[in-house]
Amino acid sequence: MSVQLKNSGDILIAFLSGEIDHHAAAEMRFFIDGELERSMPKLIVFDFSGVEFMDSSGIGLVLGRIRVISGWGGKAAIENPRPLIRKMLSLAGLQKLIR
Repeated sequence: MSVQLKNSGDILIAFLSGEIDHHAAAEMRFFIDGELERSMPKLIVFDFSGVEFMDSSGIGLVLGRIRVISGWGGKAAIENPRPLIRKMLSLAGLQKLIR
């Protein structure tokens, strides 16, 4: 599990990699939430290009961060999911966030 954050003012990009399961999602959540609360961006972008596997914990990770950022009117987007991850995100109703 790995997450790298790039903050450019109004946009926070979370580059996710590895496998996102319950344990990894909890660590990512802690790391991302700290930066969200510190910088309060208008947009968070989840870059899934490095994610090899994800279970429902990954969906929860995204949904929870959407809840956090929407508290101050922010939005979320998802980029570069692999085909299987894209399918999981779509089944969870998050296809509108994929760009």
